[in-house]
Amino acid sequence: MAQKTSEKGLAGAGAPAVTDPGRVRNVVLVGHSGSGKTTLVEALLSASGTIPRAGGVTEGTTVTDHDPAAIRQQRSVALACAPLMHGDVKINLLDTPGYADFVGELRAGLRAADGALFVVSAVDGVDDSTVSLWEECAAVGMPRAVAITRLDHPRADYDQALQDCQEAFGENVMPIYQPMLADDGQAVAGLLGLITLRVLDYSAGYPPRAGEAEPEHLNPISDDRNTLIEGIIAESEDETLMDRYLGGEMISTDALIPDLEKAVARGNFYPVVPVCAGTGVGLDALLDVIASGFPSPLEHDLPVVTGVDGSPRPPLTCDPSGPLVAEVVRTTIDRHVGRVSLVRVFSGTLRPDQTLHVSGHGMAERGHPDHDADERVAHVYSPLGAQLREVPSCLAGDLCAITKSGSAETGDTLSSKDDPLLMEPWRMPEPLLPIAVVAKTRSDEDALAKNLAKLVAGDPTLRLERNAETHQLVLWTMGESHADVVLDRLRSGGVELDTEPVKVALRETFGSGAKGHGRHVKQSGGHGQYAVCDIEVEPLPRGEGFQFVDRVVGGAVPHNYIPSVEKGVRAQLERGLAAGCPVVDVKVTLYDGKAHSVDSSDAAFQTAGALALRAAAEQGHITLLEPVDEIVVRVPESYVGAVMSDLSGRRGRPMGSESGGEGEASLVRAEVPATELVRYAVELRALTSGTGTFTRHYIRHEPMPPHLAEAVRKEHAVAR
Repeated sequence: MAQKTSEKGLAGAGAPAVTDPGRVRNVVLVGHSGSGKTTLVEALLSASGTIPRAGGVTEGTTVTDHDPAAIRQQRSVALACAPLMHGDVKINLLDTPGYADFVGELRAGLRAADGALFVVSAVDGVDDSTVSLWEECAAVGMPRAVAITRLDHPRADYDQALQDCQEAFGENVMPIYQPMLADDGQAVAGLLGLITLRVLDYSAGYPPRAGEAEPEHLNPISDDRNTLIEGIIAESEDETLMDRYLGGEMISTDALIPDLEKAVARGNFYPVVPVCAGTGVGLDALLDVIASGFPSPLEHDLPVVTGVDGSPRPPLTCDPSGPLVAEVVRTTIDRHVGRVSLVRVFSGTLRPDQTLHVSGHGMAERGHPDHDADERVAHVYSPLGAQLREVPSCLAGDLCAITKSGSAETGDTLSSKDDPLLMEPWRMPEPLLPIAVVAKTRSDEDALAKNLAKLVAGDPTLRLERNAETHQLVLWTMGESHADVVLDRLRSGGVELDTEPVKVALRETFGSGAKGHGRHVKQSGGHGQYAVCDIEVEPLPRGEGFQFVDRVVGGAVPHNYIPSVEKGVRAQLERGLAAGCPVVDVKVTLYDGKAHSVDSSDAAFQTAGALALRAAAEQGHITLLEPVDEIVVRVPESYVGAVMSDLSGRRGRPMGSESGGEGEASLVRAEVPATELVRYAVELRALTSGTGTFTRHYIRHEPMPPHLAEAVRKEHAVAR
């Protein structure tokens, strides 16, 4: 909950401020659930004096886990920003969820950051999903460092965790500090700098005592130190440095550290720092690496920007005096403050009492229609988790929060109203797990609609669909945990709702030709009803739709009632025949009928047309059609066989696979009935240990196997 004391004053004070983008570091924390990201953020905030003491994840007292859903589930489910000052450098720590369902929050964090800190547990090591994220960062050249955490755990194995990192991430992942054990040989009490050869002693607590390494400390680290120095020199721009080193010259620390920092900032070298949030070991060393090694916003390429009409514009630069261009990287709805937007400013300076242009384009397929609006920003805040602290401005390269925007959604561009611009959207995964929701009562329907609109505005990985064929309200989510959080937020907003099985939009068609006689005759006093028609139904090739042919001769059906017959037939096609599904790909020929000069009417011939079609269905064979999707599954090579076998068991037709080569994921293509894919997002994750992803798109409808079609017909009969 955003903590607010009044319209003019917000809880919290001492918001960090900078006047130079070169003194800002935006760092996203990446790692699997349980690696210790949120605990590390709390420890860094406490060590820097930003908060008086670190909170606990299980108690729900951390700065970043302020979402009620996160507290209930005892894990992060949303992106959160926590700024701190280290010397004269402002570090914006972006804490991301570690569970795969919330990859949308991670992608938003990657967009807002200029460097990534991979948090690896010394207990659990590196999992496959973390490797995938490392490769994703590598693809865009994002600088990275590694923090190996939880050193105080009884099962911690730093050496094994380091080895796992080097095997998973590559040879340029190298430690720059070596843990030093206490006298009991168990707890980590200090760090030894492999470059500086200085000892940081944490045995008396944080901050550490610094001193020179003793001679007995040097021999055990000589190999690691030589490897590190060689790695730094290999990335150096000084081509003579390697020759001098191989010639036996002692390269000074002052010469190595600048090259190390440049290599880290360029994304060519990845330092490893041992860290223990509980004891404070390595916190200062990690902050030093972030402040001196990670790039500032001035060194990071900015997203492409265009006019709102798509017209080209010059590339952005991180200039506080340039045109204002900012982006909403996360949106939350607070019951007291309203809409809170976390914003990354890429160019210009965002100030209070400024009128902005809000542009959102390119997300219509996910329920986010294109929109443009001008809005006034009353206040600008520095966010510390949910706590908002008012600041006079936010310059290019920094992060801030604004409140009470009427239209800004996650991914929207904020720019000057006099020169509206649009930023290229970041890549988001497609939500592939559907859940159907229904309001318990009619009075809950309005509340459900309002709360859904708020959730969709803040979460680009959530897609809302009102299925016209199944008449269900379907939320497409990233997985079971994402679905649980979405439902939790809806219920906490006062909505009483239920879920129901997701229906797949089936269709019907005629498997063979048939004739039907429709007779609607009623006489019960007053004006009667009289209409008779005879039709012939023929199946059409897939995708041909519906054709209606008039072959009436001799005026058996008056010309003005022929459209009425067609209208009645069309209405019955929409309602379905055998299983309540729309009927497609048929040709209906009206060839005879009867009319009455007084009792015939438009309504009577509509009814007769529908009766004739139902009569034809009783004679002809009705075939149920199910949608078939083409899916492309992306998995490590070791899972290809299991995936193809599983797809075959889902009545899928594998279309082949493409090997990705060493270290690359493989692609498996198949055509699979959509009825077999309702929970495939969950089941693929379980099958591939969280490494598998897939995309899908509709290609056609095909006949459903007879035994499955019969089950659908029986279910429909019971429901009626």
